[in-house]
Amino acid sequence: MDKHLILASTSPRRKALLEQVGADFEIIPSELRENPIIGTPVQQARALALDKARAVAHGRRSGLVIGADTIVVVNSAILGKPRDRHEARTMLRLLAGRRHQVITGLAVIDTGGGREVVAHEESAVWIRSLTDDEIERYVASGEPDDKAGAYAVQGLGSLLVERIEGCYYNVVGLPLVRLDRMLAEFGVHLL
Repeated sequence: MDKHLILASTSPRRKALLEQVGADFEIIPSELRENPIIGTPVQQARALALDKARAVAHGRRSGLVIGADTIVVVNSAILGKPRDRHEARTMLRLLAGRRHQVITGLAVIDTGGGREVVAHEESAVWIRSLTDDEIERYVASGEPDDKAGAYAVQGLGSLLVERIEGCYYNVVGLPLVRLDRMLAEFGVHLL
């Protein structure tokens, strides 16, 4: 089996995390148009991660394709990437002063043998109370523009997060320990 890793994502955060652990990988973005999946947030994250991985794996004869999808859930509502700055403000007001879940679905596909492994990771995140002025300054920074839930825990958004229960890297977008365990099922170890 070819152990070449392929990341089906253009996320700079996922790329940086894999580089951080010294992984040798190639990026082939999934051109999949994300459509809402019927089911729980966990089912949606897992299904979208698998769909992304399948889109890149299709037609390839070798390699392990990694697909990931991260969603933010508050009060049973899924918060995707904000469409504009107004929606980013609305999301941040909803998250301020409360706890929410971050769920990342992961899929690994062996393109040579067709084997698929799917998992997910969940973390609880508490965002501190925010004033309208703080929300306005954060939105003006541009950081929320392409982030699920309109914040980035590894950037300026770190000033918004009071506490995380669970995997920090999951909140960034790629739970490394979970991914390492999944890759181990194919004989690949990041450590």
